[in-house]
Order: sequence, then C-alpha cells, then structure tokens
Amino acid sequence: MRAFVVLLAVLVVHAQAIDVAKLRLFAAKNNVSCIYVFGDSSVDPGNNNNLMTDQKVNFLPYGKDFYDGRPTGRFTNGRLATDLIADALGHTRYIPAYLDPNLTNAQLVNGVSFASGGSGYDDLTAQLSNVISLAKQLDYFREYKARLGRLVGKKRAENIVTNGVFLLSMGTNDFLQNYYLEPTRSNQFTIDKYQDYLISAMTKYIKAMHAEGVRRLTVVGMEPFGCVPLIRALKGSVGCDDEYNKVALSFNSKIKSLMATLEPSLGIKNFYTDIYGLVFDVIQNPKKYGFVEASKGCCGSGLDFGQTCKGLTTCVDRSKYVYWDAVHFTEEMYKIISEEALKTLMKTFA
Repeated sequence: MRAFVVLLAVLVVHAQAIDVAKLRLFAAKNNVSCIYVFGDSSVDPGNNNNLMTDQKVNFLPYGKDFYDGRPTGRFTNGRLATDLIADALGHTRYIPAYLDPNLTNAQLVNGVSFASGGSGYDDLTAQLSNVISLAKQLDYFREYKARLGRLVGKKRAENIVTNGVFLLSMGTNDFLQNYYLEPTRSNQFTIDKYQDYLISAMTKYIKAMHAEGVRRLTVVGMEPFGCVPLIRALKGSVGCDDEYNKVALSFNSKIKSLMATLEPSLGIKNFYTDIYGLVFDVIQNPKKYGFVEASKGCCGSGLDFGQTCKGLTTCVDRSKYVYWDAVHFTEEMYKIISEEALKTLMKTFA
C-alpha cells in the first residue's frame, strides 16, 4: 500500500464523491489504525490554546461552523482536513489536540494532532512565535507512545503506531514569518539555500519519525502563498505575487525529490499531496468551483486574521469564500482540496 487511506479519506467532501462504506472497508483491509498529525495552523486543532502565544484562535468567530458552533482553536470556521479524514474513516468525528486537558484515553487510541499554528520545518520559526517546534512535536509523540503503551500494552501500542497514518503539513511560516520577516535566516542564506536548509531539516525529522515507528507518511506540499489575501494586500498586488509563488513551486519540487528517496532508503510508504495547482486554479477561477470570493477572507474586513478577527462579523455564506480569514482556508475549500487529493490517490492505485 502506497498512499494510505489517510488521503483516500481525505475528507468527506461531497457525499457523491466518496463511498464511505467502501472507504472504511478498504481501510479495514489495510489495517489503518488511526491518524497522527504534525504541522502548523493548517492542521492544529487547538494545541496552541495551551501555550503562552498570540498564535491562537480559541474565540469566535473561529469555530462558528464546527459541530456545536464553538471555538476550539482551529484556524478556520469549521473542520480541518484531518477532522474530515478521521470522520470518513469512522474512527472519530474529529482529531483532538494532544495538549487538550480534556483528552480522554479513548481518544488516544484513535489518533491525535501534535500540530501547532505558527510552526515550521525550521525550529527557529516556532521559536519566533513561541509555539511548538517540530522537534517538540516529536517529543510529545514519544510521550504519547509511552502513554498509549500503559493504556493498551506495549505490543498493541506498537501495532497501532505501525499501522497509523502520519500526516505532515507545514512550511509556509518558514518563509512568511521567518525568512521574509526576520533577518537571521535571510542573512545566512539565499532563498534557494534556505530551501535546502529546510529540506535538510525535513530529512532529519522524517528519519527521527521512522525511528519511532512511522511506516506510513503523507506530506502536504505548499500552497501558492503569494495568493494569500494578507500577502496580496501587503504587496499592494491585485493578483498573486509571482515571486512568492515561484518560491513555493521550487520548494515543492525539492520536497518531491526528497519523498522519492524515502521509500527505498527507509522503507517508509509515502504519498506526496500537491495542492499548489488546484489552489491556484480555484483562486484564478473561483466561480468554476462554486466560490464568489477568492481575494479576501470571510472574517471582518477580509484582511483580518487571528487576534484581529476576534468578535468580528463574518460573511453570511461561508461556503462561497475560499479564505476564512486573511491567511487560512474555509472548510469548504478544504473539501475542494480533498476531492483533488482523492482523484490523485485513486490514480496511484489504478
């Protein structure tokens, strides 16, 4: 099995797109036990709620369209891709944050997220925002393994981990909150060399994950971050910023090259999820996908995000907006992305 069901599920997008019964049968046949998530705000379900950082969104209108309309710390109006994956697989309705003080033993068995909004492959990126670095996320995973072993026994815990799907989604903060904003890395590296530095960090951490029992891994590529509403506003650009988008494209190429070496060298079954082309097409042709707004967010003025969104009014129909705030996608956009991921996955199995 190459690409784990994680992206086979990749979300209960539209009902007609996924046969959930067949999906769950496929997952059962391949012993998919649960999902483990590492990354940034694209997959953080609320770990940052428990940190001394301003990179948190545990307030309305964030979570407005979550199950009971409450803010959980997810950087969107409703569900994240990982929540939808878990629901499609039938394990749980959503992936909990590992640092959630209310995390139960039952939830531990179905997988958790260690992701932290503001984090990146470069540990300095997390330090700048006082959030959880990828190194620390791995430390929490080791702690989780010990906790799981005490709960279900060491052998069963090892089987759960081995059959789990590990999803890694980050990278944008390394450029937008680190390289282009802070002088440290830009003084040390050209943009090309910084990308190589990030790839080196990725390699180190993926090898560390392998040493901890990871055998199924999916890495999500970078979006065209030159199209993010906040970036467009800061750059004074009507359209997307070509310079930033070229950086995303070149970095994605390097990620693909790295992923190609992992399976033969480590024995990790891996699947690379390339979202760049889809996201770019949605932004250029929103009506084609059922959207009416792709240049600004749904929250407040459309250029608000995080703390500046707190308590603000939102657009009436969130399903018509690509972006929830000036940086992050709406749940509806995650559904669109998942449809493409599913098509790619099915081609892999063809």
